[in-house]
Amino acid sequence: MKVLWFHLMPYPDLPDDFNTEHRSVWVDIDPGLFDPEVGHRAYHEYLDELEHADRCGFDGICVNEHHANAYGLMPSPNLMASVLARSTDDAAIVVMGDSLALYNPPIRVAEEIAMLDCLSGGRVIAGFPVGTPMDTCFAYGMNPLTLRERYHEAHDLIVRAWTSDEPFAFDGTYTRLRYVNPWPRPVQVPHPPIWIPGGGSVETWEWCADMDYVYSYLSYFGYKAGKGTMDGFWRRMADLGHEPNPFQAGFIQFVGVADSEVEARRIYRAPAEYFFNRCLHLYPGFADPPGYRSEATVRAGVEGMIKQAADRAADRSPGPAGRSRAGFHSTLTFDEMVEKGYVVIGSPTSVAEQLTEVAISLNVGNLMLLLQFGNMDRDLTMFNTELFADKVMPEIHGLFEDQWEHRWWPDPLPTVDRRRTGRPPGVR
Repeated sequence: MKVLWFHLMPYPDLPDDFNTEHRSVWVDIDPGLFDPEVGHRAYHEYLDELEHADRCGFDGICVNEHHANAYGLMPSPNLMASVLARSTDDAAIVVMGDSLALYNPPIRVAEEIAMLDCLSGGRVIAGFPVGTPMDTCFAYGMNPLTLRERYHEAHDLIVRAWTSDEPFAFDGTYTRLRYVNPWPRPVQVPHPPIWIPGGGSVETWEWCADMDYVYSYLSYFGYKAGKGTMDGFWRRMADLGHEPNPFQAGFIQFVGVADSEVEARRIYRAPAEYFFNRCLHLYPGFADPPGYRSEATVRAGVEGMIKQAADRAADRSPGPAGRSRAGFHSTLTFDEMVEKGYVVIGSPTSVAEQLTEVAISLNVGNLMLLLQFGNMDRDLTMFNTELFADKVMPEIHGLFEDQWEHRWWPDPLPTVDRRRTGRPPGVR
């Protein structure tokens, strides 16, 4: 089992009435709500937390890409990864990931991931998401009908750039380059492992099978709601003749650990309610533009997590008497979040038992954990991270390793060859 520390970097200071007075956390969120001083503090605290996860022994640390929103303050995950490549020692750096269709030309991704792989000594995992409709179609103006075609063309260019032995010309539909010859080249040969973050597309399942990539289901709604999607993925893998290697799958889960369940419910209630009732306050009109989901996915009845989040926000409207001018009023309670498995909380023993169930029932060998969520402050995040690392991680680390080989993990340089220079020993 690989245990990864995932950060969304949410904006931590949305007003209490955000979900009644504002239409959406994404795309058309009021720019006046952003305080640069809050952003300055948040970025430094969030990087502190990721660096701390490396020191605590997490196998990987994860960053990702979103635009025009308060849900996640990382329009450029590669910038964050560049800091972590220099300031961390052992954890894999999982760029989860670069939305390929948004880069013009996409060769930029090949160059920057290669830089990160060199900086980190070969610790990078390259995540290639299609991207949410809010990020791609609304914030960056991509046509949803051509989004996936752009994405696949960009993917082909990047992989060829990493693996070609000589400069080449690329004549695509959306990108034409006379000379493709990126320097530097990645440490890992033929290239860093590629993981595909997804929300439930049938084509993504099939593509991961064809390309031998890791499918990472990034669900907001926990393992109980995620089981149907993961079962569908493994059924499709079996249909295509692939073995059920759990290391070819990843899953994300919110987690809060304390000395007891009573204490966990007390200290994690506020940040969980902040995340699910403010950070996921999404206008449904942004969630599912025509053409974004493929015909096969629509026919299969598979809905992505974004559309699910928007529909749930709309469903929780209290009706005409309590309806705000924005039209939506999220009132999901913390008890519901825990009962439905959105958030796994409890004592170390209880959390270890629950996460063992998550891993086995979903057959996932890469658990990406949100140990910071919502407006959780730095001290509580550090406490959650340390207690998990000390008491929970040892109980789940050995899962699957005696049965399966992990073929999708970085192959870094030996520690002695990637030790950072220019500073006295022991100075971070």
